[in-house]
Amino acid sequence: MALGFFCFGLGVLGAFLPLLPTTPFLLVALWAFSRSSRRFHHWLYTHPRFGPQLQAWHEHGIVPVKVKVSALTGMAVSLALMAFVARVKWPVLAGAAAVMLVGATYILSRPSRPPG
Repeated sequence: MALGFFCFGLGVLGAFLPLLPTTPFLLVALWAFSRSSRRFHHWLYTHPRFGPQLQAWHEHGIVPVKVKVSALTGMAVSLALMAFVARVKWPVLAGAAAVMLVGATYILSRPSRPPG
């Protein structure tokens, strides 16, 4: 239950802070509540602000276009900062790019809206 509240708190912060993601933390919170409290799981799943995104993910695996653009932009900016500002060595840069490519591929493979 503590993990659920901790992740929910981080998810709420992510709704207001541009570099902190919201949805992954809310998904972990939802999972944690499913294991610890049926009441809080239902509350989060039907929450007016966060519930629709969680339901869309649960039912269809949907990642909205706005979220996809935000995630891919964040990855590109991070990679550029590593390359041109932090000037990390090329093996680290290549490793980070590979991990980001896997994440980007997964994000782009998810539907943007419900079928039909």
